Amino acid sequence: MTLAPQFFDMPRFLAGSPLFSGLSPDELFRIAQSSDLKNYARGEMIFSVGQACEAFHIVVSGQVKLFVVSPAGQEKVIEIISPGQSFAEALVFLNKPYILSAQALADTVLVNVSKRGVVSEIEQDPHFAMHMLAGVSRRLHGLVQDVEGYALRNGMQRLIGYLLRDVEVAPASGKNTVTVSLPASKATIASRLSLTPEYFSRVLHELEAQQFIAIDRRDIRILDVQKLLGYGAQ
Repeated sequence: MTLAPQFFDMPRFLAGSPLFSGLSPDELFRIAQSSDLKNYARGEMIFSVGQACEAFHIVVSGQVKLFVVSPAGQEKVIEIISPGQSFAEALVFLNKPYILSAQALADTVLVNVSKRGVVSEIEQDPHFAMHMLAGVSRRLHGLVQDVEGYALRNGMQRLIGYLLRDVEVAPASGKNTVTVSLPASKATIASRLSLTPEYFSRVLHELEAQQFIAIDRRDIRILDVQKLLGYGAQ
């Protein structure tokens, strides 16, 4: 998907972002004036470690992988960013280069909100500063949950938790079957969960053999949400 800037309603899109919801039309217009739309091809780098951070980013369409690479060349996926989500908000305030890298996992469209525009708006409006602080706090909360998961859950529990992350657990009498589509390759998600690809695949097939799930490429059909949830709690 490729979008042309002249056909994109930037203020309307920003109004739908949690970071900017509730802002006045004038405030949205000013932020929009300091933002731009950019298209990235699948596999294209958005930024790399060490580059100057002059903006944060919101995904319009596609997906973005945030990752770091060890000195030995091993890649660790930090997060997979989907449409509507933002990233690099905190970095714009640090006056430091990017500390990780970002790559498009599919053809991707981003809104890049400039540091200059954000700082200018914060100086004028404490209300806007609270919006930004809330966004940074949400990201921090997510990172704390990640660390908790790595420290307190085994690999099986982490994978089950990931499959059920957006599933509303219905009562026993309600709908208990759901299909989850993996947003990226199994190797990418395995890295995100701090698992090896081999272990990730082995656990998936173990869950399939026990008839908790059925696998169809990236589509994972959870045959019984309650039973899978209970198995993950063991």
